Amino acid sequence: MQPIDLPFIAELTALRRDIHAHPELAFAEERTADLVAAELTRYGLEVHRGLARTGVVGVLRAGTSPRMIGLRADMDALPLAELNQFPHHSRHPGKMHACGHDGHTAMLLGAARHLAAHPDFDGVAVFIFQPAEEAEGGAAVMIEDGLFERFPVEAVYGLHNWPGIPVGEMAVMPGPVMAGTCAFEISVRGHGCHAAMPHQGVDAIVAASQLVLALQTVVSRNLHPCDAAVVSVTQVHAGEAWNVIPEEVVLRGTIRAFKPEVQAGVEQAVERLCSGIAAAHGAQIGVRFDHRYPPTVNSAAETEFCRGVAAEVLGGPRVRTDEMPSMGAEDFAYMLQAKPGCYVWLGNGPGSGGCTLHNPHYDFNDDLLPLGVAYWVRLVARALPKA
Repeated sequence: MQPIDLPFIAELTALRRDIHAHPELAFAEERTADLVAAELTRYGLEVHRGLARTGVVGVLRAGTSPRMIGLRADMDALPLAELNQFPHHSRHPGKMHACGHDGHTAMLLGAARHLAAHPDFDGVAVFIFQPAEEAEGGAAVMIEDGLFERFPVEAVYGLHNWPGIPVGEMAVMPGPVMAGTCAFEISVRGHGCHAAMPHQGVDAIVAASQLVLALQTVVSRNLHPCDAAVVSVTQVHAGEAWNVIPEEVVLRGTIRAFKPEVQAGVEQAVERLCSGIAAAHGAQIGVRFDHRYPPTVNSAAETEFCRGVAAEVLGGPRVRTDEMPSMGAEDFAYMLQAKPGCYVWLGNGPGSGGCTLHNPHYDFNDDLLPLGVAYWVRLVARALPKA
């Protein structure tokens, strides 16, 4: 392992904890954006604001090369009540940094600070601080607002902490590393009636219950065994009275897959089941799909490059592929659709004891800060080498 000298690590840790204590939700990261912009300005970077409302972009130029690469960190928190009691716990009820975006922001700021003081590269490094990763597609909005027209990077790179991978290790692999996600809503409409006289109605709850169970066969009995997908029903809404069979049941959930053709096949299977169960019960069933994030797909050359960078920073045996891919989704996918690049996972330590992502006891592991900074610094030096 080859760490770099970071005399400001205590300041960076305090900054990370300050962000954790003041979480902000998607497109409302005003304080966080102000903090990021102020830090970048203090380091001497060129600062741009306003992309995707609260996005911040820092530009650092060194040497004479016009070559340009992008490094991205996400800034938003989750609508989740924090259960931690340490001093830097959330000051905002119902909001929490439960995914480590506070750490991602701090690591990228640390890299910008080090590179501004030691510009050992030739080209342009673009530091992208993105809002609204959590389900709101801030990456897509930044792109729509002209991110890559204003900053025409040749490649873009992302990093996420990953509980379950030991600290000091990183997962890197080409191809799909995160799934695409699609939300669905199914409306099952029957004919409401008295619970004591079910023969007088069409029981939407019975039809919906059979549909919930049938949906679990979509993957196991419709997909090729070597393909992967997940269909999860996460909400069931029906009825208000004990003695009334309700008119309607609403089911909601998600579909996740790595390939667009698999996603399409799953949706077709869901529609067939809805049609068949509706006919069997004399009900009316409609389904609506809401396509969210596409799969996050790493390009081959940039992945091999990142693997080499990670090996230099952490040591070859500490760079792994066995943890990837994940059925989780990530809007960095939009950036990888627009530009070649690579998204890696940096080990956050054991995933047990509340350390898992989106858990009310989660906290970013500050031991990762120097590792993440070192990775970003080495990546810039290798991607934009001096002649």
